[in-house]
Amino acid sequence: MSPSQESVYPEYETDSSQTSKLIRKFKETPFVPVGMAGFAAVVGYGLYRLKHRGNMKMSLHLIHMRVAAQGFVVGAITCGVLYSMFRDYVVKPKE
Repeated sequence: MSPSQESVYPEYETDSSQTSKLIRKFKETPFVPVGMAGFAAVVGYGLYRLKHRGNMKMSLHLIHMRVAAQGFVVGAITCGVLYSMFRDYVVKPKE
């Protein structure tokens, strides 16, 4: 590519660090990291409770853990979609 040609993706070349790209993505879709953090928290709590499950079967404990983690992620995605719709249709940006 010669120096006189313009870049096809100038917005991606201005963000040189991974941190700035990550922050930009979090600002665009704020509920994705919330869903990921909630998933990690549910899995961490489930692993912690694994030792103290009593006489509950392992498979039943894992099913409960999976349902809780999926529920948190689906709830975060739903909140993200509702937030996006609210931002796009109710609070209309000035054009």
